[in-house]
Amino acid sequence: MKRCLVFLLGFCFMLSTVALGETVKVGLNYPKTGPYAVQGLDQWRAANLAVEEINAAGGILGKQVEIVWRDSQSKPDVATTNVIELIDQEGVKMVFGGSSSAVAIAAGKVCQEKGVPFFGTLTYSTETTGVDGHRHTFRECYDSWMAAKAIGSYLKTNFPNKKYLYITSDYTWGHTTEASMRKFTDTEDKNTHKSMTTPFPGAKEEDFKKAVAFAKMVKPDVLVLVLFGDDMVNCIRQATAAGLKSQMQIVVPNLTLGMAEGGGPKVMEGVIGALPWDWSIPYKYDYARGKSFVEAFSAKFGRYPSTSGGSAYTILFEFKDAVERANSFDGDQIVTALEGHEYQSLKDKQQWRDFDHQSVQTVYAVKCKPEAEVLKDKFKLDYFEVLSAMPGDEAVCTRAEWDAARKAAGKPTELEPLATK
Repeated sequence: MKRCLVFLLGFCFMLSTVALGETVKVGLNYPKTGPYAVQGLDQWRAANLAVEEINAAGGILGKQVEIVWRDSQSKPDVATTNVIELIDQEGVKMVFGGSSSAVAIAAGKVCQEKGVPFFGTLTYSTETTGVDGHRHTFRECYDSWMAAKAIGSYLKTNFPNKKYLYITSDYTWGHTTEASMRKFTDTEDKNTHKSMTTPFPGAKEEDFKKAVAFAKMVKPDVLVLVLFGDDMVNCIRQATAAGLKSQMQIVVPNLTLGMAEGGGPKVMEGVIGALPWDWSIPYKYDYARGKSFVEAFSAKFGRYPSTSGGSAYTILFEFKDAVERANSFDGDQIVTALEGHEYQSLKDKQQWRDFDHQSVQTVYAVKCKPEAEVLKDKFKLDYFEVLSAMPGDEAVCTRAEWDAARKAAGKPTELEPLATK
């Protein structure tokens, strides 16, 4: 009996070891709660869809993928704790997610120290792959510079020599987005083109009331809301109720489907912004894989995916591809496999630029459709009309511009060397 028990215990241990060996964990650090929770939910949905598809096809190097998640709450200190736990306690081989650049920068710093790849899912501050870039950090979405350049080109043609006002979220994404918008719209004179900040996180209704009152007093021709998630929704609703939309053009530099839906078709009608991707893009330009993703997501969740979801989905397949090309889950080898790699996922071709790990990609300037058109759609989510598409190599900052920003911040003009080199 004793020998039998010993045998059974040994057999169970062997099975558990095999089971562990057949699984690889990835860490999703995303805003389950907080002002960017809508964007976070889409990351969760799309990431799980990607894992289902990857596992059904045999996993990664024969291992089934398991997502381990933490709620970032869009707070950098929480994100730091989360990522340390994901790597040290859960043993994840990659971290991705986030809908705040401050969170992405905090996560990237930890991942660099631990030698684990980090993929920013929704992080638009230029600093994420700029002055705060690291060798183990990759950004799948575009950045504020790219968005501003695409929108700026449209605005300079259609709203020349106009007075601007900026209402800006007071953290790294807000600051770099406003700076980029000013550069590409020739509105860098802050005496003429004024600005006001709102707190982040923790902005309250009163903060947006003050901002709207300031806009009514200044009377700009173009009101730029450098706000995101629920903050943008709250502010644009108040701006509409105050009659500002009939007096000025409203621009939201970084739009998402969740933000448009939160504002509603009547409020969002005519608003101009930019996107790295939208569910309608694959149909407009006939991208087969993009259409397949939209249809699978819609069938599973009864709605279209957003930019945030598209990025999370793409990241998991790019991680899989890099691991298989490297034939290893080692962080340094994955980084090497990614640098300079060209890929095509849900739209046209993109590339992980070798020196900063920014995904170089097409940027779309868009305008929110009339309410009646949005409501015709089966999910009432057909919000965006594409105004223009700027190629990635035209939109992205140059190596010289990147070097200059790094030097001005006292940072080296090369990312950290890999431990294996």
